[in-house]
Amino acid sequence: MNTKIPLISSMNLRLRKKVYDLLFNPDLKNNFHRQFEQFITYMIVLNMAGLVLEHIPVIYESRQRLFHLFDVFSLGIFTIEYALRLYVAPEDPAFSSAKVPRFAFFKSPFALIDLISILPFYLGAFFDADLRVLRALRLLRLFKLFRAVAPAVQDFLEQNKDKSFRYKIYALVNETPTSGELHHIFDLTIVIWVIISVLCVILESVHSINYYLHSEFVILDIMAVAIFSTEYLMRIYSCPEDPRYQSWFMGRLKNATSPTSIIDLLAILPFYLESLLHHLFDLRFLRVFRLMRLLKLARYSGATQSLFVVIKREWPVMKASAFIMILLVMLAACLGYLFEHEAQPDKFENIPQSIYWAVVTLASVGYGDISPITPAGRAMTIVLALLGIGIFAIPAAILSSALSDQLRIEREKMMNELYHMLEDGVISAEEQELIEAEAKRLHLSKSELDRLLEKAKVQMGVEHADTSSAHGGTPVLDLSFLSNHPTVAAEELKIAISKLQQIVSVSDVDELVKYFADPNNATPLQSELFNILLESAQKQKS
Repeated sequence: MNTKIPLISSMNLRLRKKVYDLLFNPDLKNNFHRQFEQFITYMIVLNMAGLVLEHIPVIYESRQRLFHLFDVFSLGIFTIEYALRLYVAPEDPAFSSAKVPRFAFFKSPFALIDLISILPFYLGAFFDADLRVLRALRLLRLFKLFRAVAPAVQDFLEQNKDKSFRYKIYALVNETPTSGELHHIFDLTIVIWVIISVLCVILESVHSINYYLHSEFVILDIMAVAIFSTEYLMRIYSCPEDPRYQSWFMGRLKNATSPTSIIDLLAILPFYLESLLHHLFDLRFLRVFRLMRLLKLARYSGATQSLFVVIKREWPVMKASAFIMILLVMLAACLGYLFEHEAQPDKFENIPQSIYWAVVTLASVGYGDISPITPAGRAMTIVLALLGIGIFAIPAAILSSALSDQLRIEREKMMNELYHMLEDGVISAEEQELIEAEAKRLHLSKSELDRLLEKAKVQMGVEHADTSSAHGGTPVLDLSFLSNHPTVAAEELKIAISKLQQIVSVSDVDELVKYFADPNNATPLQSELFNILLESAQKQKS
């Protein structure tokens, strides 16, 4: 009985350490800490969305059971999260030094928020409580998001403690060596608010939803404009930290006229124009331009940036193809007017009106609202439709092939960077982070990245480098790898022989001869190899 207690205690310690390392240790790279935190974040956001949708009778009344099941599921997830955090508290450096680690965790601010957001629902099972109040307590789950923000803020301030205020703003809104995780959280916040504001614009057009949530839509729009305006001012204020915009006034003006800054301005301008000039003009039509906020997402998408590079690179070819398309459209409109005007004067009244028919025919859309009825007109339509399949496909073919070529160029550039990093035989932690960031930008999966790394190591003759060797990080090639790659083995042997020759040439020959003459110091094969190297060195000197 006594032997079982230490065994159970040891198993409990190992399990607790394993759970902490797997889900909660931010210092380990290949665990599930980031995925777990992201999952909890998504659950919090979904809970907030559910709280809003409950106020829409059209959606909620017919789906009350689904909402209830989601509440129960969310409560279970957050309960498991709280229980796991309480269980592994002795492993957490923030509480491990306390006399009672779990009690220290229990009274910490984030733990209290976690507990308050779930405890009332359990108490409601034993005491009479207004369920609407309990549902409203789900808003407290928003504070759980600060669990990820707080350490990011602390790390950001630590990295930028000697920097100016303007540089700190610049590092927050732009990727810099000292931006840290807080910059990614800032970007994620902007992306979420873009999605929320665009969804609000879309849902406002649904009368049954707008009737119940009009006030909420107005509040959300004001909050979105405030956030986007703050972001815009932060970017304009801090842009002189960028070498491209160093001038106090002209630098900011140049930044303000860049495409991304213009998009940022258009995302907030309709709100201010409507608010300031509504008594002079009816500017309600400007509300639809709030959808321009979707373009802000281009800043955070590597694929969109690659597309812009492709369009800029292929712009001369695109202009040539556009000219051919316009020429063909005008020719088709003139012929359509010539052949069909007398037969259908109401549909082919003039050449500008015929342009619509020419475009839908060449684009192979053919809505059917305008169709030639004369034999010449129908024959011409057949030819135009066949031509349109090829002519209108040219821009799409140019963009698709150029985009594919651009991605290939960027991957080749990444491979060249890998070769450069592997020149010393090892990839440092900083280089690994750069590789992972570039792979994320190029939308490479982990398996694809591993394959590229393996390919680069094989071509550089370095694989499975042992960075923990006793030679200060000198890579040690795996023997199984060398047995499968005789060319690499031969190159390594040549390098080893060259190094041995250098050692013999710069060393004290008498001491070496004395050392290798003693059978206790070297085997016969080693002594023979030394004699060969010594003879070679003496011949070179003579």
